[in-house]
Amino acid sequence: MVTWFRTGRASAACVLVCAALLLFQQVGYFAEWGSPEFRTLVTDVTYVPLALAFTVLAVRVAVSKRQEPRTRRAWRVITIAFVCQLAAHCAWAVQSHILLTTAYPSTADYCFLLFSPFMFAGLLMLPGQHRRRRDRQKLALDALIVGAGGFIAIWYLLLGPILNAPGLTPLQRTFTAALPIGDLLLVLAVSTAMLRRHQPEVPAPIRLLAGAIALTVTADVSYSWIQLNGGFTGGSWPDLLWLAGCFLLVLAADQQYRRPRHPRPRRRDRNAVFLLPYAASVAAYVLLAVQSSHLPINPYGGMILGSAVLTLLVMARQSHALRDNREMAVTDGLTGLANRILVTERLDMLAGQPVRPGRHSAVLLIDLDRFKPINDTFGHEAGDAVLVAAADAMRRVIRDGDLAGRLGGDEFAVLLQSLPDREAAGSIAARLLEELRQPVIFGEHVLMVEASIGVAIRDDPDASGETLLQQADTALYAAKRAGRGRFEYYSDVMDTKARESELRRAVAQDELVVYFQPAVALATGELRAVEALVRWNHPVRGLLGPGEFIELAEETGAVVPLGAWVLRAACREAAGWRTGIPGAGPLRLAVNLSPKQVAQADLVTTVEAILTETGFPPDRLTLEITESVILQPDPLTISRLQALRDLGIQLAVDDFGTGYSALSYLRRLPVTMLKIDRSFVTGIADDPEARSVCEAVVHLGEAFKMNVVAEGIETADQATALIDMGCVIGQGFFFHRPLPPDEARALVKQQFAALT
Repeated sequence: MVTWFRTGRASAACVLVCAALLLFQQVGYFAEWGSPEFRTLVTDVTYVPLALAFTVLAVRVAVSKRQEPRTRRAWRVITIAFVCQLAAHCAWAVQSHILLTTAYPSTADYCFLLFSPFMFAGLLMLPGQHRRRRDRQKLALDALIVGAGGFIAIWYLLLGPILNAPGLTPLQRTFTAALPIGDLLLVLAVSTAMLRRHQPEVPAPIRLLAGAIALTVTADVSYSWIQLNGGFTGGSWPDLLWLAGCFLLVLAADQQYRRPRHPRPRRRDRNAVFLLPYAASVAAYVLLAVQSSHLPINPYGGMILGSAVLTLLVMARQSHALRDNREMAVTDGLTGLANRILVTERLDMLAGQPVRPGRHSAVLLIDLDRFKPINDTFGHEAGDAVLVAAADAMRRVIRDGDLAGRLGGDEFAVLLQSLPDREAAGSIAARLLEELRQPVIFGEHVLMVEASIGVAIRDDPDASGETLLQQADTALYAAKRAGRGRFEYYSDVMDTKARESELRRAVAQDELVVYFQPAVALATGELRAVEALVRWNHPVRGLLGPGEFIELAEETGAVVPLGAWVLRAACREAAGWRTGIPGAGPLRLAVNLSPKQVAQADLVTTVEAILTETGFPPDRLTLEITESVILQPDPLTISRLQALRDLGIQLAVDDFGTGYSALSYLRRLPVTMLKIDRSFVTGIADDPEARSVCEAVVHLGEAFKMNVVAEGIETADQATALIDMGCVIGQGFFFHRPLPPDEARALVKQQFAALT
């Protein structure tokens, strides 16, 4: 039976059958189908399949590996309580319709009584959040307030009358009193389980158990009252409550099995749950007022009324104190905006909402540019003034219902809801940028601040709040890389981890291809060298230039395997030219080395292994490094570069002049070539100042006895000017664009075939 109930369809069918049975009984009761005896029989028989269903479903939960161990242990005890219910309903049906006995208390009554202690223990065993001692004490007080309110009602309705009821044997009096006491324990247990919940919301199974117990307790109180006033007979109105409670037990067991082990929070009902102690107090005072209405106003009426009003005022005062404490806990003390706690809560709520057409949500992550220099130069008070001004700017821009919060330092978040379209988030981001550009007056200083913003639009209904914040952070980083003072929308292309994985996979699956840009003698146009330039033949986005992925490779470290692949592929191709094209032996090959490659301890070993594998001679290879490598190089870097020179490999400084060049290190490093960056070549034909700077770089290379290669030559006038300066070799679109391997091979063959 349990195995059959483990399937989703069987479980759903069980719930539907139980609902149909309950509906049939309720309709028959109110429509007065058949005789009273028939309706009683139908009612008593309906209990059995309902009890069997919730018992079997509870067993399914108790043995399921999907549940946490603590949850399984609690539901094992709850299952025992359900078994007691099943036994009670079966015994009641037998004794009422087969044995025709009216003994009180009967076997069914004892089984009903056993339900309470087992259910009490099971509810208290349900897992809850780990709490501090003070929180546990507060929880106990809240539960006791609920229990005290229930005790007042039960004492008035049952316990008091039971103690004074005539004609009861000691056993009957004890049993009749034990039933409401057991119900009081259930009230305590279920209120504790709800107040102690470990999720932002009370889980559905606990809510269903609470509803079932509320109906059961109400029916039990009614049953005991009827027993005291003439005797209970089956098929009367308390059965309607008991049956409805049984159906809720069926739903609770089914929902617990379906509940994920680590569910995503959907909503918060903290206020609704924590109203339980106040509701119990109000109910107790209402009952006290009703029962004391016959007492004289002086002195009892005034005293009771004053006590009730005083208690209500204390409750209202406590409610305000709790609200103040809550605001202090979720408010940033400096700016008055929401703090990280509240932002995280609202993010979870945002992630739990359905995605609807025409209603968009967005997360904006804001970081103040140049905040650290202000803090360091003018002090923390100036920094605080900037943060307060930024918070005021956000308040002026965001709409009612949106949330602005400070996550820490100079980082802020804005949560936007109910946007008509994606562009609305960009409009708000642009207005924020404009407001945040307003200068901040601090004493005699005018502090200028800008901001960068990352915008994440919620499109994926399964995306968590943390995921949305990460996406906004990725977009923020893209905005900073694009020049700061701007905003960027998040897109999958920005996902660094995914792109890194994709890039490494491209290296492993040979999706990369090497292009070759020729370098020629400026005076004659003869081919002297080729520079290897990597391209990514992306299966979806097509052929990508290095600007699309090299920076990412540098950031993530994927440039190390990528660089090794490029060196191997270029050397293999160039070695093939040397073998198959007579006269191509003097041609040089230039390959770029990233700073991360230079920092690798096995750099020299890797280069040697590739040259040995491909058969390309080291004296025809030029490795190009960037200026960041030659800026204050450490001894290990110098030793690696010297080891490469000892192999016969030439070393070149690429894009010379664009960084922070340290001329003293050019003398210490084994560099043999300078490559003038294209920014120095542009304008040399018609701008005397640009020409003077470029000429100075050429002469600098000559002074250090280095070969000089000019990059980015696009016109004949630029080539002529470089020749006049004494530059011998150059490359650029004026001569050749980067060529795919087949075209590069054809060019090499054309050039060197003419020389043989």
